[in-house]
Amino acid sequence: MFADHDTIEQLNLADLERASAYAKDLSDGLKIVRTFPQGVTIFGSARLPQESKYCQKARELGQLLAQNGHTVITGGGPGIMEAANQGAYEYGGRSIGLNITLSHEQHPNPYLTDMLQFKYFFARKVMLAMSAKVYVFFPGGYGTMDEFSEITILMQEGKMPKMPVFLFGKSFWKPLDKFYSSKLLTNKLIKSSDLKIYRLTDNVKEIVAAANKIGHPKIKTNYYDGFSASNG
Repeated sequence: MFADHDTIEQLNLADLERASAYAKDLSDGLKIVRTFPQGVTIFGSARLPQESKYCQKARELGQLLAQNGHTVITGGGPGIMEAANQGAYEYGGRSIGLNITLSHEQHPNPYLTDMLQFKYFFARKVMLAMSAKVYVFFPGGYGTMDEFSEITILMQEGKMPKMPVFLFGKSFWKPLDKFYSSKLLTNKLIKSSDLKIYRLTDNVKEIVAAANKIGHPKIKTNYYDGFSASNG
C-alpha cells in the first residue's frame, strides 16, 4: 500500500530538516578548518588511561609536533585524544578538538585551544580528514578502525590526496597488517600498492619528520582544494 499524501509530506519535511542539520555540521566544520593550517590528526581510543604506554607516547608526539610548529588535531575526547592534545597544549601549540556528542565517554578534554562539537559522525570524520596533512592511528576500537578504513579507502580510490598514514604500535597493528596481506592481497581483493598507503611505526620522531617534510601550508589553503567536490 502506498503512503498517503500527508505521510509523504511529513517524510519530506523530516528529510529536509535532516539535510539541513547535516549541512550545518559540515559548514560549521569547514569554517573552523580554514582558521588553522593543516596539521596532524591523531586517532585512538577514548578508553585508554593516561598512564598507558600509548597515551604517554601520544602526549610525547603532541609535544614534538607543537615544538615543530604543527597543529595537533584530535576528536577532542579522553584517552589517546586527551594525551595528544595535552602534549601540544602544554608546549603552547595549537591543539584542536573536533568532538562528537555521545551518550557516554565523549566529553571535551581540558587541553584544547579550539573546539567544535559535532552531532554526526560522518561530518566529524570529514573534518578530521580535511584538517590534516599527516594521519596517526594509535590503538583503538570500532571508532578508530572506522576512521582508518575511511582514510585508506579514500586514498586508495583517489578521493583524497595521498598523505602519510601511520599506525603507531607495531605489536598492536601487525595482526591487521598480516590479515591484509595474507587474506585480502592473496585473494586479490586489494593490490600490493594498497599496503603502502599506511606504515607501521613505534617511533614518534618518524611521524614528526614526515610532517616536517611536507612543511607548513598557509592558513585558508588546503590540499583538498585541488580535488573537486565530485572527487572528494
